[in-house]
Amino acid sequence: MVYKIVKYPDPILEQKCAPVTEFDTKELQQLVDDMFETMYASKGVGLAAPQIGLSDRITVIDCSGGEGERQPIVLINPEVILKEGKQTGEEGCLSIPGFREDVARAKKAVVRAANVKGETIEVAGEDLLARAMQHEIDHLNGILFLSHLSPLKRDIIKRKIKKLIREHEWS
Repeated sequence: MVYKIVKYPDPILEQKCAPVTEFDTKELQQLVDDMFETMYASKGVGLAAPQIGLSDRITVIDCSGGEGERQPIVLINPEVILKEGKQTGEEGCLSIPGFREDVARAKKAVVRAANVKGETIEVAGEDLLARAMQHEIDHLNGILFLSHLSPLKRDIIKRKIKKLIREHEWS
């Protein structure tokens, strides 16, 4: 099932998510499958549960974006345990469509999380994967990529979104 993407300024996007406590269930597997389906349908490389209206610490990532060979990663209750280096690159967000800005992130990241079965996994990534993991984990902590922008850029984007809302072009 493809979910509707929750858009900024929906309050769920700025709330810290609750840890998942039940693993290896049909419901959890179905949710993860639906999240991948939603992400691919939206042409994204990552999707966090709050982006579909759920306050659970679950994210799915696939840097292939559904093009070519898929590389699906499921991170449940993830924590970044190591960051190295620095990269600056353009980021966008399915919950803030049409806006892209340069964001500084760690070049390498290692994340510890659980998989759908509740087993502890570690995922190491560089470049786009490191960026995607950091971006999605921010979502689970109620942080949007806008928070990484200068106050001026952030304010300009927020004002543009308010105008789009007033003109009924943001739903």
